[in-house]
Amino acid sequence: MELSDAGREQARRLGKRLESVKFDAAYCSDLQRTRDTAAAICAGHGLTATPTPELREINHGHWEGLAHADVEARYAQEYARWSADPLTFAPPGGETGLGVLARAMPAMRRIVEGHLGGQILVVAHTATNRLLLCGLLGIDPRRYRDRLEQGFACLNILEYATATEARGVTINDTSHLDGM
Repeated sequence: MELSDAGREQARRLGKRLESVKFDAAYCSDLQRTRDTAAAICAGHGLTATPTPELREINHGHWEGLAHADVEARYAQEYARWSADPLTFAPPGGETGLGVLARAMPAMRRIVEGHLGGQILVVAHTATNRLLLCGLLGIDPRRYRDRLEQGFACLNILEYATATEARGVTINDTSHLDGM
């Protein structure tokens, strides 16, 4: 799926907000909309983001491509189970929140270890961001959907003391999108 016109404008605004930041490296999910967002941010930095499949969005299996209301109507029992426990339940063909953590957390650790002390741009997706933030900040990931909001093109800033010790400085800041 590609970015919409609104998505391109959000990415442009985030890039403008971050134009004075000196990034040492950039990483993104390998999905096109995330690569396009990262490219918009990296354009003024002389960087190209490294596509990282482990940063992909959660796979919702046979729900993929369906509107939220359609999933609730067509797969009511599955949706109820997933809503009650998205960390360990997944629709057929999909992955659990634990599965996302199992692939994304080691990738984040490798990224941070490779650039400890530097400024790193990481562009991922809503559920992946929420789960990573829970894992990195010591928040119970069972209710990741209820505990952390992640708006489109939001800014999260984490500071690392070590590759495994993160501190949230800014979470879900969308002030650069005011007026949209």
